[in-house]
Amino acid sequence: MRQFHAAAVERRKYFKGTISSHPMEAGWAGEAIFFLIVEELTGKDACVNACVEISPDGINWIREGAAFPLISKPGHYFCKVSHFGNWLRINGEITGPEAEAKASVHLHLKS
Repeated sequence: MRQFHAAAVERRKYFKGTISSHPMEAGWAGEAIFFLIVEELTGKDACVNACVEISPDGINWIREGAAFPLISKPGHYFCKVSHFGNWLRINGEITGPEAEAKASVHLHLKS
């Protein structure tokens, strides 16, 4: 039987400048899907540019290669990852003058 785990990593959190989720241990899983739910995106020309990062130790982070599309309006977005070690997170930036995002991050893991 396959194993499945769903985690609400961030819930309705306000981000300004940088968007980084808490790291999650996922070494047992064979595939992962990050969901980024942007409820509000304020500020002139505000955009969210985020990607998946992996880590050997949960401290030092490396861009994995999978990235969300450039986000310029509220909505539901996802990003799939299938080759990773143990640690996963989302990291990126919010650009634009006085830009701020209210967002949630969910991670679904499957073996």
